[in-house]
Amino acid sequence: MKKVIAFCCALLCVCVSAFAWDYKSEKKEVNNSFQLRAGADFTKKFDHNVNLSISEELRFTVAPFVGATVFNRSFTTIDLSYKPIEYLKIDAGYMLKLIGANSEAKSASHWADPNEYIRHRVFFSVTGIYKYERWQFSLRERALLDMRTDSVNPLEKNAFDWTMRHKLQVTYSSHRYPIKPYCWVELANTLNVPEYQKQYKDNDPTNNQGTQYLERIRVALGTKYKLDSNNAFNFFYRFDWTYTRDINVTKNKGYVELTEKYSPQHAIGFTYEFDW
Repeated sequence: MKKVIAFCCALLCVCVSAFAWDYKSEKKEVNNSFQLRAGADFTKKFDHNVNLSISEELRFTVAPFVGATVFNRSFTTIDLSYKPIEYLKIDAGYMLKLIGANSEAKSASHWADPNEYIRHRVFFSVTGIYKYERWQFSLRERALLDMRTDSVNPLEKNAFDWTMRHKLQVTYSSHRYPIKPYCWVELANTLNVPEYQKQYKDNDPTNNQGTQYLERIRVALGTKYKLDSNNAFNFFYRFDWTYTRDINVTKNKGYVELTEKYSPQHAIGFTYEFDW
């Protein structure tokens, strides 16, 4: 009985010490980058307003250039959509992500282990659509689940990340030229970051309860150029502002180290689209 009591007391001390760690935010990083992107999108249209799309996008970071790390990542996506009425679209899909090595020194070990460079994503979206003359306005709400299979510390990051994205888009259809200029803005907020990643007032977890946070703002300008009834090119410029909270739980030193990372990114690219 004495051994059980001693064990419980020791376990309690460990738990208390875990919640007594100091929470320090002493580092801030700003990482600017510029990317080139290229992709292809194939859509098969079925009866009853059902569409099946398969797309591929490649991203290349050209600035800053670090050794052999021009390739940033690729996205292979399958999306099934349905429009029950003119003003509403529902879609769901799966994305396979291949993540490039972040430095030439880590390239060999990175590509040797699929858990390091393969990520999975599933998503579900509801889009409201309104048309006025040659203008089209849409608002999309999308829930995403990002999954990783490598080993992570659950105190610092999740193996399964939930995110909610809100996208507002405006498109204009020209009656003189085969183009469709558009612009959109998208906000993304976290839904289930670990306790130590949450935002606290003055980065002090004793002040008030931590909250989820806005992690991404995206803005895009572009135009679709229609070659014929089935083929089109999509040219675009996109700006991404990303905010991440990198956590390092240091048990030996007794505190939680927080690095706030800001990542402004400019990108230009094009996509080939084929609908039939």
